[in-house]
Amino acid sequence: MNKIIRICLYGSIVWLIPFLIAIPFYSPDGTLLPDEHLFKSVMIVTGGLAGSFLLIRLFQEMDDQCIREGYMIGGIWILINWTLDLIILLPLSGMDLLTYFSQIGLRYLMIPIMSIMAGYIAENATKHQK
Repeated sequence: MNKIIRICLYGSIVWLIPFLIAIPFYSPDGTLLPDEHLFKSVMIVTGGLAGSFLLIRLFQEMDDQCIREGYMIGGIWILINWTLDLIILLPLSGMDLLTYFSQIGLRYLMIPIMSIMAGYIAENATKHQK
């Protein structure tokens, strides 16, 4: 599979997994059932776990330029996640854009932080193996 297609597919999966896990936390009328802090913690951990696993998969296939790839992956994934939230989550939640970015969107900065860090680690590991 083409590298860019795989990166985009994985970025969509990073968004989809927490979204699907969030569904049982809401009643049919859209009311959050558990404590809000518990819900947010579960979403952050779930997203981090999915993202970490998929980053490992991507970086296992790379030989060089891992830092550059980390920046690219992080940029693509954050844009995918913000876009899917704007298309799907905002209409469902009724949030305005400022509220969304202050409560949810800002947290997505962890995506490029994780991918860039993974790129640095992968590139340094490759250098030490040579």
